[in-house]
Amino acid sequence: MTDPSGEPRGRLNRDLVLRTAVALADAGGIESLTMRKLGVELGVEAMSLYRHVANKSDLLDGMIDSVFGEIVLPSGETDWRSTMHRRATSAREVLSRHRWATGLMESRTSPGPATLRHHDAVLGILRTAGFTVELAAHAYSALDSYIYGFALQEASLPFDNADETSQVTQMIMARFASGEYPHLTEMAVEHVMQPGYNYGDEFEFGLDLILDGLERARHPV
Repeated sequence: MTDPSGEPRGRLNRDLVLRTAVALADAGGIESLTMRKLGVELGVEAMSLYRHVANKSDLLDGMIDSVFGEIVLPSGETDWRSTMHRRATSAREVLSRHRWATGLMESRTSPGPATLRHHDAVLGILRTAGFTVELAAHAYSALDSYIYGFALQEASLPFDNADETSQVTQMIMARFASGEYPHLTEMAVEHVMQPGYNYGDEFEFGLDLILDGLERARHPV
């Protein structure tokens, strides 16, 4: 029997339970995850899991903490803007692997150590860069709202690559008469359906706008 990483399974422990739960949620969505299914995957009775997680809520707390642990932790080795850019890009990449987690990242009332370390590090970078406590809070809220919102929207799109994007766009356009929605048609033809278009590239544009705005707010006229 192997764990989600492909390595032989050892003795049951909390880390193995959480990694297996994350893998099941990745494969089937968070709604499909039950203690019974998790026990079956681990080859144990569901009751055995309660030696390692107190209940379903504790399991979710641990899973979200595991996801936070995958995001690059800001270190302050470069300027704040580059660090926040790297952190945002890493968060988006992690959420693309764990799409079920997007709506749960800030929902837990018992955050784990990886979650708290991450939040503290982000705030530390901003405060060290000269952000006031209030502006650091605004910055954190603006960045995370954008990151989570983009990840949620990206996950809900009915296409995954350029070919599918073009096909879906053409299918939608075929449903309305020529000239009926001129601005949508213009954007589709001149932007979305152009070779090499990737919706994910929009992330960089929006992120840079937010970071530019935060830099101006950090040095008000």
